Amino acid sequence: MTAQQRRQQIIAILTKATGPVSASALAGQLGVSRQIVVGDVALLRAGGEQIDATPRGYVLTGENQSGYTGLLACRHDGSEGLRQELYLVVDNGGIVEDVKVESPLYGEITGRLHVASRYDADNFVARAMEQPDGLLLRLTGGVHLHTLVCPDEETFLRIRRALAQAGILYEK
Repeated sequence: MTAQQRRQQIIAILTKATGPVSASALAGQLGVSRQIVVGDVALLRAGGEQIDATPRGYVLTGENQSGYTGLLACRHDGSEGLRQELYLVVDNGGIVEDVKVESPLYGEITGRLHVASRYDADNFVARAMEQPDGLLLRLTGGVHLHTLVCPDEETFLRIRRALAQAGILYEK
């Protein structure tokens, strides 16, 4: 298989995937090293492919996303607030695509999440507790933004209400 064929195969695998696919999983399917896959993905991105790296692997974005996308401001404290926030989104049918904060030094900082289930949420919270200083919300006193991907606007509004009722939606 040539490098070009391998890159086309990566796109084909990601197109068929129902969730993130890790570089290691791609490497195993393609019979190459993880480093080769990482380089291939970098070249695909440079060529215009909309591939995002999430904590659980690569996903296609852009035209491959369907439904309604919205942005919400949130604020919570500690790991249980984080877990509750993520659960409220996924239990109500949404995906937490990213987290954004404003830094006085860098401006907007975005971290890719792609949390689509309680399993994803639990994994993220566990990793966050191993590196509590790594949470972006620590830069802003807990205030942060999330891009949510939902099947429709009604789902987004349901999530918004649930977060407001829990006192997590930031509305000052």
